[in-house]
Amino acid sequence: MPAGPSNAARTPFVLLVVLLLGGGLISLLLLNSALNEGSFRLSELKKRTTELTDDQQALQRDVDSASEPDALARRARELGMVPGGSPAFLGPDGKVSGVPSTASAAPVTAAPKSAVPEPLPVPPPATAPAGSGPVPTPGAPGTSAQARTPAEQSSTSPGR
Repeated sequence: MPAGPSNAARTPFVLLVVLLLGGGLISLLLLNSALNEGSFRLSELKKRTTELTDDQQALQRDVDSASEPDALARRARELGMVPGGSPAFLGPDGKVSGVPSTASAAPVTAAPKSAVPEPLPVPPPATAPAGSGPVPTPGAPGTSAQARTPAEQSSTSPGR
């Protein structure tokens, strides 16, 4: 039997197998590179998520500390607000329950004595004759600046 034809038939098969193996290895290398790139991107995103979560938690702590009742009361005093008096409630049948009282201004204690003038005494609320309507209180909305005390005027000035 001649040896030539059998070698010629094997050569294309061997080349096909070598090309398939080489193509498989190259595609495996490209796939591995893409997965590594994705892994690096994923680790960067996880790190960024951790940083943003820490920032969000710090901001939430700031909001929570500013929302505490003591902090809100202190900030309200700094803005010149005073605690409200006892409220009166109007029922669905028109009956008034409770006795309303006016808010009394407490002196601001946050500033040094030399920077804040002594507060003027607040006169008791004036009583009006029956049927004349409500009596405006100093510093209430709708009253003029001349009716306010100097301490009230400085606490409500637009520069603060």
